[in-house]
Amino acid sequence: MSRFGLPGAARTADPAPAGPPTPAAQPQPPPPSHAAQMSRPSAPAKGAAPSQLDIRLRLHARLIEELDLAKLDTLDEADMRREVLRLVADFARAERMALNTADLNELGASIFDEMVGLGPLEPLLKDESINDILINGPFQVYVERRGELELTPVTFRDNEHLLRIVNRIVAGVGRRIDESQPMVDARLPDGSRVNAAIAPIAIDGACVSIRKFSKKPLTLERLVEFKAMPMAVADFIHGAVKARVSTVISGGTGSGKTTLLNALSAAISHGERLITIEDAAELQLQQPHVVRLETRPPNIEGKGEIRQRELVKNALRMRPDRVILGEVRADEAFDMLQAMNTGHEGSMATIHANNPREAIGRLEQMIAMGGLTISPDAMRQQIASAIGLIIQVMRLSDGKRKITHVTEITGMEGQVVQMQDIFVFNRTHTDPDGTVHGEFRATGLRPRCIEEMQRRGISYDTANFDPTRALGTS
Repeated sequence: MSRFGLPGAARTADPAPAGPPTPAAQPQPPPPSHAAQMSRPSAPAKGAAPSQLDIRLRLHARLIEELDLAKLDTLDEADMRREVLRLVADFARAERMALNTADLNELGASIFDEMVGLGPLEPLLKDESINDILINGPFQVYVERRGELELTPVTFRDNEHLLRIVNRIVAGVGRRIDESQPMVDARLPDGSRVNAAIAPIAIDGACVSIRKFSKKPLTLERLVEFKAMPMAVADFIHGAVKARVSTVISGGTGSGKTTLLNALSAAISHGERLITIEDAAELQLQQPHVVRLETRPPNIEGKGEIRQRELVKNALRMRPDRVILGEVRADEAFDMLQAMNTGHEGSMATIHANNPREAIGRLEQMIAMGGLTISPDAMRQQIASAIGLIIQVMRLSDGKRKITHVTEITGMEGQVVQMQDIFVFNRTHTDPDGTVHGEFRATGLRPRCIEEMQRRGISYDTANFDPTRALGTS
């Protein structure tokens, strides 16, 4: 499934493999790790002794402990995998384990993932139908497919096993997580965004949320195919970005803000210099001249923190044509507006808000967080003169992502920032299975930015502003 639009053909999680029954008189073993699950045959032979499964678990643990990591570090990935498989076969023969080639390969892959990868998470990270991985302690792992959550059979051996994986993730980006700093934002080598929380704030074991990185960024055309918006809306917002209309994408968590920002960035000329600012770098801009900046948390002494506000200020000294903020969170909002008002038109950002009017209120609150001695009227004037469009995105109750509003900011009237909806998505009804239906329509108001688009030679069919006809249905 795409993070923003309609799912494609997605695989469903395989059911947990069945193991032999445990005699009632014996204590139940602890939940096996995912790697141990992978090492089991899908259908154990009738009458297989439970002791064989115990031997497999011990074999798995011994391999991880006894492999010569120093030697393996000198090998490339292919040779390393072959060495692991050889050692697995040697141990299996020593233990007189009846493993076929497929069993050996599965066990070898699970051990390799434990050593150099992310263990039980590796199969989920490789599954392109999964958007999010949500870990609630060592024995409960959910994924999101097609906008819906489902429980997987994946587990960790215990909380210590999960913590080792978390530390491996955060160490890769030079960050740390411990009792003194029990929360962290990080990213995987492929760009996937990770948030982790551990004890004492996470009571039932480490909690990890992974927003997977799309290897193929979605285009506006693909989003139209997924019915996230009609082509008339896609053409308009593409033309507005191309005409350097500063744009804010508003929406809730997981609504598709970053996906839409990536898709819209295709409208930016390859001759422009772009500077991106993010907490964890995940934007996938296609232009050749992109400078990526990332915040830094404080060190163990509480020093060395670099916030988004400092990065925005510094970016303005780096001769950008546009500044792109992955997400506006705090007092950097004022510096972003200053950039948009001082020769960096066409800059873009995302913000958490439920509707365009609320997005304006959130910006006001963020500016106030900076402790600036600026009046509310002056604050709103900055917003009204800096931002041209607010695009509202939403994840509906059936899991689909939609653009629900394309709203233009037109200026000030008294003490109020004036805005007008250009396109809206109106929900009409919901099926018994939860599927949401609706239609996209124009409001009939002609946007002011259409004149700037025309001056820049960007054509747009103004018949799309006719409110009497539906632009698309879903």
